[in-house]
Amino acid sequence: MRLTDLLHPHLDGVTTVVDATDGGLNLEPYLHLPGHVTLHQGERDIGESELVLVSYGPDPALHGTETDCLAVLHRMRPGGRGLILFGHHGPELPYHRLLDALVAHHCQVLRAAPLDYEHLHAGAVFVRTDELLPPHDWSGRPVPAEGFATALRIADEYVLADLVSRSLRARVLDLERDAEEAERARGPAHEEGLAERLAAAVGEKDRLAAALHRARDRVGLLEARVAMLEGSTSLRVGRALVSAARSPRREATRLPRELYGLWRARATSRQVSTGAAAGARELYVRLRGRGTSRSVSPGTALKGRAASRPASRGTASETVAREAVSDARLHLAYRAFASMPRDRPVIAGVLTEATAADLAADAVVNRALPHDGRLVVQRTDPDALVVQLSACTGEGPWALTGTGLAPDLDRRLAELIIETRAAGRSCVLWRDGPASAAPGLTRLAWDAVLDADAGVRLASLDPAADGRQRLREAFRADSTRVRLSQLARRIGAPDPLDERRVCVLAAPRDRADIARLTAQVLGQKHRPAEVVVPDPTGLDELTAAGVTVRTGAPLAPWVADWTDLTEDRPETLLLDLMCAQEYSGADAVGSTPAADDYTFVPELRPLLVRRSLLASGAPPETWARQGHRLFAWCGKEPT
Repeated sequence: MRLTDLLHPHLDGVTTVVDATDGGLNLEPYLHLPGHVTLHQGERDIGESELVLVSYGPDPALHGTETDCLAVLHRMRPGGRGLILFGHHGPELPYHRLLDALVAHHCQVLRAAPLDYEHLHAGAVFVRTDELLPPHDWSGRPVPAEGFATALRIADEYVLADLVSRSLRARVLDLERDAEEAERARGPAHEEGLAERLAAAVGEKDRLAAALHRARDRVGLLEARVAMLEGSTSLRVGRALVSAARSPRREATRLPRELYGLWRARATSRQVSTGAAAGARELYVRLRGRGTSRSVSPGTALKGRAASRPASRGTASETVAREAVSDARLHLAYRAFASMPRDRPVIAGVLTEATAADLAADAVVNRALPHDGRLVVQRTDPDALVVQLSACTGEGPWALTGTGLAPDLDRRLAELIIETRAAGRSCVLWRDGPASAAPGLTRLAWDAVLDADAGVRLASLDPAADGRQRLREAFRADSTRVRLSQLARRIGAPDPLDERRVCVLAAPRDRADIARLTAQVLGQKHRPAEVVVPDPTGLDELTAAGVTVRTGAPLAPWVADWTDLTEDRPETLLLDLMCAQEYSGADAVGSTPAADDYTFVPELRPLLVRRSLLASGAPPETWARQGHRLFAWCGKEPT
């Protein structure tokens, strides 16, 4: 609620508002007072037709002190009204410190409500009276007074409200105690998890070192075998015979001379060849003894020799290339890897095919299969490993995981979790079904558990059949992007809901425009993230409500042009526009003279535009010809 919504219903008969806040608050931009009401500063007695503003909160420099608040109550005169602004949150409101003073000075609280500001969280309107006044309902309208009936209603409501609030306070205390116990229990478990990840990392390092050592021994063994074959006279004679057989006309005449040369050179090269062969044999025996127990056949050595030479045919080249590629990499040929700055979550998941397709619109998703899950984690370095319960209970490669009927899959999932933890990443269980369907999953160590369904994509809904309200509900609470945002907050990944941020462009010229802009912005169901104006003076209320007010170029992904502040904008305007954009995936959403609704059009009056498209400077009538998608939206309910 805005301050004006709480204050203005109680300005009937008030001509002067006195700002008695002694802290650092400047309330004038929040008030938007009517023309017949004047604002004064300072300390004075508050009588009839006057209303005083006072603040009380945890920060004395900003909200003032309890003493200042009690001093204002002391200056109240019959008929005077007041508004206390609290800097405390609702559950922490210390109203008991002011209750006795309010009663002592005959001040009756008429209405109290929460406020939607960063430093003001609640407010209470009171009046100095000598008789009991009728209370107000939730909308600020007075309840008809009937004397004794009014007092009886107040007494009954007090007892019943105390009963409800007492149970709520007990529930809050129980939750806080459970949270503290869970945090204390999480400490040793977290340390145990770190030790487990460290042990897994050390074990993985030893395993890789052993594999590297074995590979090096294998290479040395093959090199020794090749050296033995290269130094043998039989191989050289065989080469000469093969060459003569391939080209009898040219090579056959040179064969006797080449064999005679080998015989003549045998005596002089015997020592060298014998020494080389002996050294090669010694190296071969030594490497064979410590590296592997399997012998290397001459055929294998010749195969390796042939692989080291350039292939003469395309089929041989392809065969050698396939043999040179590791089988582990062939498993990953169809995976999507991210080689750019991570502005979206990167997920390795045990997911259903439908969920993976839905999440792929806002995240980089790599489905981990039983045979290559560890390799997916190693190669993609995901933000988290997400295991969906329905992927383990339905059809698919992970079917029956966690049910006790597929122990090999349980083992592979446990290894996948250990691999993820060794990489320092989180493991999340997405429990989109009853836990009893796969009880084995609950026994695994998870960093977080998300209890929610998989959500729904807005593109899968029918605006005519489901209605505009269903689109709004799905957009705000049930969409796949909302589920992914809940997951991202648990793993510390980029929030996909940042893509829904809207910037409003406006140019208020006077106080009336400022008040109208503030009311329209803060009244939106889908509140803008920023407002860009030529001069931010007078828009302090927007800043206090969490809306960034600045000058310059927009930074939010979407831009809405509100330069015409005379136009009426319903509170669901931005919500409906964003629903239409997320439903269609368009680059611009707007209206047409023909009142087209939920259909792509070649030209429109833009109401919501992608920031990059707006920054290009191209006129709207050329957007469709440049390949941009334009989606028509009409402010009425689709039929």
